[in-house]
Amino acid sequence: MQETLLESEVFGHEKGSFTGAQASKRGLIEVAEGGTLFIDEVAEMQPGLQAKLLRVLEDGHYRRVGSVEDARADVRVIAATNKDLEAEQKAARFREDLFFRLNVIAIELPPLKDRRTDIRELVEHFLRTRPLGQQPFTIAPEALAALERYDWPGNVRELANVLERAQILAEAHTITPDDLPDPIRVPASAAADEPENQFNLDVVEKKLVREALKHTHGNKLAAARTLGISPRTLYRMHERFNIREENE
Repeated sequence: MQETLLESEVFGHEKGSFTGAQASKRGLIEVAEGGTLFIDEVAEMQPGLQAKLLRVLEDGHYRRVGSVEDARADVRVIAATNKDLEAEQKAARFREDLFFRLNVIAIELPPLKDRRTDIRELVEHFLRTRPLGQQPFTIAPEALAALERYDWPGNVRELANVLERAQILAEAHTITPDDLPDPIRVPASAAADEPENQFNLDVVEKKLVREALKHTHGNKLAAARTLGISPRTLYRMHERFNIREENE
């Protein structure tokens, strides 16, 4: 059923072609007619769907799910994957003929850690195109520097998620290092060199947060008032000390 839904998303379907198909629907290929269709994670396509995509690339023909009539598409296809497609097709996990049809012009994009000079522009892009609320957010130089130091195992998607989280936590619409996750805010080398008194301070702060949450029966707003801190600061401490499950 999952493959049928994905096929429907790409090629469209006719009314009644499967459970839940209450009306006919255009697929992405039809919507992109005369333009460009971008297919992400193409290596995850099942063999049956790979064959149908190959037919589109070969002669432009496709069928909606549940249809007996061919339609013709005039689209440019750009596909992306984080896997080695050549290795996938040699291992018989990806169609060889589809690989060669897609591999007309290949662009290899290095991981984000190998192009750190792009991070500033990506940050500006995401803050501009994915704002939370009406007022735009800015980022403090120290926070940007922390983002540029981090290795980004999740690449651009991870950066986008970190910035979304930071906007939720930021006060006065300025993202600071305190709004970033600990692994980004504090490099592993710096964390290893933290003095013992910092560890002791963390123990005290964690105990205070736990006691406040216990006293307020898990009510974070009341706990923040008890501690004399903002709810956002409490949230950051709550996450940093990994006490989410202890009081909820």
